[in-house]
Amino acid sequence: MKQQRPLAITGGRLITPDGPRDATLRLVDGRIDALGQEPRDGDDIVDAKGLLVAPGLVDLGVFAIDKPAFHFGGITRAALMPDQSPPLDLPSRVSYIAKSGKPDFWVHPLAAASRGLQGREIAELALMREAGARGIATGRQWIADSGVMLRLLQYAAMLDLVVVAHAEDATLVAGAVATAGEIATRRGLPSAPAQAEAIALTRDIALAEMAGARIHFRQVTTRAGLDIVRSAKARGVKVTCGITPAHFMLSDLATVDFRTFARLSPPLRSEPDRQAVREAIADGTIDVVASGHDPRGPEDKRLPFSDAQPGMAGAETLLAMVLSLVRDELIDVQRAFELVATAPARILGVEAGAIASGFEADIAIVDPDKPWVIQSARMEATAGNTPFDGQPTQGRVTKLYKGGMRINP
Repeated sequence: MKQQRPLAITGGRLITPDGPRDATLRLVDGRIDALGQEPRDGDDIVDAKGLLVAPGLVDLGVFAIDKPAFHFGGITRAALMPDQSPPLDLPSRVSYIAKSGKPDFWVHPLAAASRGLQGREIAELALMREAGARGIATGRQWIADSGVMLRLLQYAAMLDLVVVAHAEDATLVAGAVATAGEIATRRGLPSAPAQAEAIALTRDIALAEMAGARIHFRQVTTRAGLDIVRSAKARGVKVTCGITPAHFMLSDLATVDFRTFARLSPPLRSEPDRQAVREAIADGTIDVVASGHDPRGPEDKRLPFSDAQPGMAGAETLLAMVLSLVRDELIDVQRAFELVATAPARILGVEAGAIASGFEADIAIVDPDKPWVIQSARMEATAGNTPFDGQPTQGRVTKLYKGGMRINP
């Protein structure tokens, strides 16, 4: 599938790295040709009057590829975590994933940091990079052996690959399904202290600093953890971090009725930690908001809370939840798309995620005010396990383009 004719999107408000601007956008041969140029004879014309013309979203760290759900949410690319069956710990598996999804969706595999994701023996990272890996990930687990983690970071630095890490001390969180505190105690849930995150961050940042490596923490969810990342950034460590909407929209109060759709990893935190996450989004400490898309069927979720698998279907609700931060005046619309498109593309090293001349023509036309109600039973995902079920929201993609070609969202 290749763009046959130039396309001019007129009348919309372009969300560019330099700020919003009212201008025409031309897409030619699958690339962004020019901003502010008038349509030419032979161009297909799309009228986007009153709408946002934004980069297609880049979802950094999903656990399943679910194209209908991603297209609904305006996502044109996703970095797939290595926690697959079998794990992405061989070049052949990485190569297969890198070729999947095309032409209307691009998957960027993250190579398993260790064989079998066991945290003991480093995988063949250089070969997996050649096979298409855009980064290295520890998966849902923390690598407990500091020597292994240091060697991994040194190897990644040599290859100029980002390491996507999970930030919870495994020895503290083993078997836990909730954050220690009043809610977990009242409900009798196995819990772990929130400080498990800060402990993991402190060690991994120190090792990354020693190795001169780039490290991205897929989720940082506590005030203590965010303070550690903020301090590391101030002294020049190559560290970035992300969050999912659940952790800035919900606290552990969402688990009081044992709703397993709120069983997540990391678990939901206290209300003060939720407020700290929102502050970190506003001040730039948090670089990325990702969906954490991990659809789970009834066999994984219709269980006692302690037995249910963590995860949520997040692709369809990602954009609407981030736009809620704009309506709350926590961030502006440019910052919103920096979080869900520009920054994740930059971390992965792909020429996408921004409306800039020469970049891939991955474009979402968005009605930021369109109201809709999230309904788990009607979601495009293979399973509708969302903690936002029944919540009214605003913001929908009306048209989506991948490489200049229209995809029905």
